[in-house]
Amino acid sequence: MNILTLQPYLLALADDQMILSHRNSEWIGHAPILEEDIALANMAQDELGHATLFYNLYCALTGDDPDALVFLREADAFRHVQMVEYPCGDWAFTMLRQYLFDAAEMTLLARLTESAYTPLAETAVKMRNEELYHYRHTSAWLKRLGLGTEESHRRTQTALDTLWPLAQQLFVPLPGEEELVQAGVIPSSAQWKAAWLDVVRPFLTTCSLTIPADDTPPATNRAAHSEHLAPLLADLQKVARLEPNAEW
Repeated sequence: MNILTLQPYLLALADDQMILSHRNSEWIGHAPILEEDIALANMAQDELGHATLFYNLYCALTGDDPDALVFLREADAFRHVQMVEYPCGDWAFTMLRQYLFDAAEMTLLARLTESAYTPLAETAVKMRNEELYHYRHTSAWLKRLGLGTEESHRRTQTALDTLWPLAQQLFVPLPGEEELVQAGVIPSSAQWKAAWLDVVRPFLTTCSLTIPADDTPPATNRAAHSEHLAPLLADLQKVARLEPNAEW
């Protein structure tokens, strides 16, 4: 197998983490209680660290600079799913998005720890415990919201109606997947999705939430983004673009 086939996969994983980290950081100083302000800030920092690990794996294959990838790329060169670029919305939207993402990552990392590509397996091992904490944290919040008041349930169901089809884009196969699966480097998207559904379907039901019938992803091309990405990148990249060659 040509290990360079892994490049699109690593970039997609890194971009997912990076953009979600930025979105979650927007809650700092605005979370409903102080404890959650600190918790979500820590989770955003973890995601930034995980993005860095995946960018480093990617750059080891390409020779690119991780900082340039984040701060100097144009919008159409990012390969994250649209779900992570959507504005934070209310607390129910943020917690549900985080739960769907955490459940997906938890099931993926469990499989990547056995990857035939040792650097990827070692990275998955480093990340797994932190992601388990994220998953447990957001699971507790979803129970609280879904089984709480009429208003909290309504908001959470509204968030699920929006986020469910967006989450399906996580499982759209990336270029080179078949070769990577055959080589034992990654699980297939179908296997990953099945494992994710086995986790999220029964849990969402216990939270008194109705899973939407529509599971059509917003796009099958990770280069296709929503109108929310450009302003996000303008905020994320504005300082670095003032002095692209500066040393910080």
